[in-house]
Amino acid sequence: MTDATQPHPHLSVTRDGAVLTVSLDNADRRNAQTPSLWAALADVATGLDPAVRVVVLRGEGPSFSAGLDRGMLAPGGIPGEVDMIAMAAGSAEAAAEVIEDFQRGFSAWAAVPAVVVAAVQGHAIGAGFQLALAADLRVVADDVQFAMRETSLGLVPDLAGTTPLVSLVGVARALEICATGRFVGASEAVAMGLANVAVPLDALAATTADLVAALLAAPEAALRELKPLLRSAASADRETQLRLEREAQGRLLHGLAGLLSR
Repeated sequence: MTDATQPHPHLSVTRDGAVLTVSLDNADRRNAQTPSLWAALADVATGLDPAVRVVVLRGEGPSFSAGLDRGMLAPGGIPGEVDMIAMAAGSAEAAAEVIEDFQRGFSAWAAVPAVVVAAVQGHAIGAGFQLALAADLRVVADDVQFAMRETSLGLVPDLAGTTPLVSLVGVARALEICATGRFVGASEAVAMGLANVAVPLDALAATTADLVAALLAAPEAALRELKPLLRSAASADRETQLRLEREAQGRLLHGLAGLLSR
């Protein structure tokens, strides 16, 4: 049974069994993002039904997301949204507190038990790039163009994208991508580990569906233990990671023993 909701005017959410598809839905503006959209993304992530096993993040139209809606940087901003110019004119500490709320729409996806897959086509710039980085896996179309343009504007990436970017490509490559603001295409993204696979645009949906099916075919308990275990491996010390491995395995073995004894 398929269930669809629209938690934000530019965000649609569809549930089909154990799969939740979250679609940026403002194709006329290349899925430009605003703080209210980020709040909606955070609410979807933090309120995720534990029965959901896979989440797909995608964008309608020719682009995944062209990043922050530039109207946010105009005098007066966008009605109903945070006035970012006024925010910036206040103290640096107050601005940082506001940005902390913005980050939740991106950082929350790492904490959900479901595996998150981003299906990315066209432009994925700035906030769009960082939303793709918020996923666990990325399937990209051959027309994809990743770019981190914040430094070109005198800023830095601040939507939880720096940790996954460095984890995927290393400090030196991440620095070069962010400092230059250049585009990273599909083949380079796969070569550097930024994307899992690149396919022709017309195969993006089918390839994503195949990946989702493969994830659903994996034993549910093992996959739920695997995601946090591998995420912790990037930052945990050796002894901590060894402990996490054996604790996860202990839980799984105990569960299997219970099944076998029935």
